[in-house]
Amino acid sequence: MREKSSWLRVLGVDPAAAGPTGYGVVESDGRLCRMLHYGAFKVSAKRQKECSGAALQDVHALLCRLIEEFAPDVMAVESVFTALNMRTALRLAEVRGVVLLAAAQHNLEVHSYAPREVKASVSGHGHADKRQMQSMVRALLCMTETPEPADAADALAVALCHLQVEQVRKRFGLPDVQTAVRPRSLASAVPGAATRNRTVGATRITLPAS
Repeated sequence: MREKSSWLRVLGVDPAAAGPTGYGVVESDGRLCRMLHYGAFKVSAKRQKECSGAALQDVHALLCRLIEEFAPDVMAVESVFTALNMRTALRLAEVRGVVLLAAAQHNLEVHSYAPREVKASVSGHGHADKRQMQSMVRALLCMTETPEPADAADALAVALCHLQVEQVRKRFGLPDVQTAVRPRSLASAVPGAATRNRTVGATRITLPAS
């Protein structure tokens, strides 16, 4: 269990209907920011053949493991994009559902952000493409390499978006409508999955003015 500190730690999640689900852990003290971990998770074809619900089961297990390992104060999740076709939107909603379930099981506060809101927060406009987002995330976190794949960069961007929202809320004394709760311990494993992740030494940067 992580001790309470002045640093706000955010687990950012970018759920995916078919591709990898991105995740990233970022924390800030309101002035400085550092990235702790990021990656992308995709269930192998073999695993999906073994179980029709493998993707949902394994994404849930992954999120539980990340919550236990990094003990975030809050989870930030990208919301469902309304322009998606019905079938894709339903699949994405299913994945997002197990992400929210993992958070609820650990009493973890969750905030949702629309894709355009995340892009506007990180890049300055709501129509940035994948490469632009990756470049901006790299610059904001002073990373030595571009975060790959793009799904992981998107998850880091969601976390950065929440940190910026929190910075604005505290600066202007806006009310906090939710109470952050530290997660309970839960041991979990992710079977039969192909993952790509990076844990990087903490880098301190100055957050841009809001």
